[in-house]
Amino acid sequence: MTVTDRVDRFAVDPFGADIPAEAARLRALGPVVPVELPGGIPAWAPTGYDVLKELILDPQVSKDPRLHWRLFPEIGEHPSWGWILGWVGVVNMLSTYGPDHTRLRKLVAPSFTHRRTEAMRPRVEAITTELLDALAAAGADGRTVDLRQGLAHPLPMRLICELFGVPEEMREDTAQLIAAIMDTTDPSPQHAAFVQERIGAVLGGLIAHKVEHPGDDMTTELIRVRDEDGDRLSSEELLYTLLLVIGAGFETTVNLIGNAIVALLRDPGQLTAVRSGEVSWDAVVDETLRVHPSIASLPLRFAVSDLKVGGVTVPAGDAIITTYAAAGLDPAHYGADADVFDATRGADDHLAFGIGVHRCIGAPLARMEALTALPALFDRFPDLRLAVGADELRQVPSFIAFGWQEVPVRLGG
Repeated sequence: MTVTDRVDRFAVDPFGADIPAEAARLRALGPVVPVELPGGIPAWAPTGYDVLKELILDPQVSKDPRLHWRLFPEIGEHPSWGWILGWVGVVNMLSTYGPDHTRLRKLVAPSFTHRRTEAMRPRVEAITTELLDALAAAGADGRTVDLRQGLAHPLPMRLICELFGVPEEMREDTAQLIAAIMDTTDPSPQHAAFVQERIGAVLGGLIAHKVEHPGDDMTTELIRVRDEDGDRLSSEELLYTLLLVIGAGFETTVNLIGNAIVALLRDPGQLTAVRSGEVSWDAVVDETLRVHPSIASLPLRFAVSDLKVGGVTVPAGDAIITTYAAAGLDPAHYGADADVFDATRGADDHLAFGIGVHRCIGAPLARMEALTALPALFDRFPDLRLAVGADELRQVPSFIAFGWQEVPVRLGG
């Protein structure tokens, strides 16, 4: 039986309004559940840690829809499926398999080596200090400030734009493009067409700019690879590789920082333990990634052959979503209180950054940014507190991204 047969499918909430509750409902239905993504796209959702880990590591699970998604040729017949093209209608590490995936990963990996990441630390510290100074001014006299817009978003955005040579006048358009791709609430063909047009306009414009104004940045280096060694990187791969690394390079870190801030402000006891040194900031980051992973569910992967997993058969050619939020909240792996944020848990085995050859190459940079920004923020503003009730915070409108639209606080003191 495939997901295109007449079976009951769990309709994933495109707004991601309550991702933990949805993960629990899916888990109650079984280890791998047939689901319906926005627009009616059929897929399978693993609901636990072990099953997701097994699927990620299985060489019979592909990221390439052109080779392995049975329904890929039908996308044009379903107007409401167009939104998925921003994820599977591209050619980069996120949508390739085997040698192509390895080739593209090797081209980008030099930008995120440990040495290069460490070399960026002084810049991360300088930007953090600058942003905290601006927050102090904006939040004077008890005024409310938004830590997403004042810290969590601009820090990784500025850093990734500097790494890839995105000029100041193009940064707002770049941020808006990534936000449009992450927004899964509008499956209309108009939204899909808008996203595709903006990819070409914004990132095509960046490539054209760097051709005319090359610099010491990763975009210039990728253009050189395309122009001098075209069998290693095509023009299409260049465009969509930039989409992936620039988008993933800041959007996920935005949510990591914002989610950690909210988790600690909701639990003063743990915040005290962190400030006293009883709990490390590394542990805070890991627990944030476990309970509130920046990416809740990532589309799509595909069964190369029939897969028997968790007692369920996923037929060859069917789509699978990688359910990081469900895996992190799995009580079979993390205990009965898996839904509770507890930085003493020691959850460094979380899957939020992937695993093996599919581990995010930007993970060390994201961690370094969070481990710089978070202690600096809480040291600078020891009386920091949420300006609204915890139940008033709004999840970003997406079943993919897991974060807050705003993090309104008062700085205190």
